[in-house]
Amino acid sequence: MTARSGVLIVSVLAGFLATACTSFYEVPIETPIQPKLDVTNYSRVLIAGFVAGGSDEVDANIETVRLLRSQLRSKSDLRVIEADVLPLIEIAQEQAREAAADSENPGLPDKIGSENDLEAYERVFANVDYWKRLGEEYQNPLIVTGTILFAPHQRSGFVTREREVYDQFGRRVTQPVRTYMERKGFILRPKFMFIDGRTGATLYSETFREEVLYNAQQNTPALSSYFELMDRLLPNFLNTLSAQKIRGTRILLK
Repeated sequence: MTARSGVLIVSVLAGFLATACTSFYEVPIETPIQPKLDVTNYSRVLIAGFVAGGSDEVDANIETVRLLRSQLRSKSDLRVIEADVLPLIEIAQEQAREAAADSENPGLPDKIGSENDLEAYERVFANVDYWKRLGEEYQNPLIVTGTILFAPHQRSGFVTREREVYDQFGRRVTQPVRTYMERKGFILRPKFMFIDGRTGATLYSETFREEVLYNAQQNTPALSSYFELMDRLLPNFLNTLSAQKIRGTRILLK
């Protein structure tokens, strides 16, 4: 054995001994995330209402306004304006009737059941004069509006499930098993629009899509599924208006 080899072996042994005597500590950490939209020029926010459809079991316009107002009261420095929820579908249809003389302006679908139906309604957000008048009524706040599709969804196919079995020694173990299943649930596809109440112009917009699926035999209320899906995307929505913190842990050695 050469001297160099001996030194290497001693170093490796010393490293193992040091590791064996090392203690591990979990330290909680918080990482700040800056907001996507600069709202320093606003002191108030109006959650105006949404063009919503897809399911008759949940009024996604009313529920989304209530939920976002509640979240912003506790997690934003903006003052939330309490106002009646706008029936944006009716407003958009009225504006379309007023523009019916334009042959290139087709009518709006009476029932919203898909993303294509929602897109037809998005022209209401381009009506700068309307949003400017609304902003003047509420002293020029930041206006939050948009579209919400909350619709039933079905999917079938193979999924991996854990099955408990006993091995040759009588021990209980789990094995992954692929099973063909019929599943049903809901899709939530919101598009949030942020409008300057002083000018009526759109400042920022962002679209999200979430889905949840259950066993076909499971009877889950539509409203429960709606809140489950909204819980997933609320942190991203809040991060548009205010700084958020991601909590985690870091491993330290001692």
